[in-house]
Amino acid sequence: MPHIQQLPPHVADLIAAGEVVERPASVVKELVENALDAHSSAVVVELRRGGMGLIRVTDNGCGIAPGELPTAFLRHATSKLRSPGDLGRIGTLGFRGEALAAISAVSRVEIRTRRQGDGAGASLALEGGVPGPVEETGAPEGTTILVRDLFYNTPARLKFMKKDSAETAAVAGLMQHLALSRPDVSFRFLKDGTEALHTPGDGRLDSAVYAALGRDFARSLLPVKGGGDGVQAAGFVTRPLQGRGSRAMQAFFVNGRFIKSQLLTAALEEGYRNQIMKGRFPGCVLAVSLPADQVDVN
Repeated sequence: MPHIQQLPPHVADLIAAGEVVERPASVVKELVENALDAHSSAVVVELRRGGMGLIRVTDNGCGIAPGELPTAFLRHATSKLRSPGDLGRIGTLGFRGEALAAISAVSRVEIRTRRQGDGAGASLALEGGVPGPVEETGAPEGTTILVRDLFYNTPARLKFMKKDSAETAAVAGLMQHLALSRPDVSFRFLKDGTEALHTPGDGRLDSAVYAALGRDFARSLLPVKGGGDGVQAAGFVTRPLQGRGSRAMQAFFVNGRFIKSQLLTAALEEGYRNQIMKGRFPGCVLAVSLPADQVDVN
């Protein structure tokens, strides 16, 4: 019988990375959520070759202290939890502290950051999760992370990636949902140098809908609002005569997180009973808010 032994840290990191990073869209999601948790008001995402060549996420958030840069890329390193009790009231998008470690384990990463008020910034480069030295550098306030050559050291995962166009489309859909979840933040998405999305960040959901989902869909919507017992819901739904051919245009958010929920879908469609043609479906952008201790983010 083989002897039991603990996996080397690098192998364990690669396994953990497989659970967090499935494709370029996974990387973008984790990095943009970190940017939002850093209180950014503007986030720019740039993609090359569907994200397999380059992913760049730039924000104007609070930045990272130079001395904490290496720690940020360790597994389970987070600024968002301090005690077991915090797990019952998660108010941030990220909290596990695995994203940066997982991403850096399967790519070449460079980060540049400067805290607000600091005279200079700091940079750090990692390859396959192995960090170099922290260096002082010029940088705007906020953080820029570059992820290159995703899965370069995990060829088995690399061969399962789809065409660049399919990976780009997955990121584009993700960026739409992120923009709708935070109309107070300006999102800009560029794919191979071409701007595909730009929201104003003016705090108005209708502006985000117009920019992310298009003029025709935005014009088909009616505002709705309601709630009770600590639960509030607000947003937009389509007029009954402007139903869609599928449920693809239904977007639900709970405390700022995009979710898919059969319960919410059923509740929405119940409201259209006998008002919409058979085979047609209502569209919506609905944000539900409730106390954080009533949501299991897992």
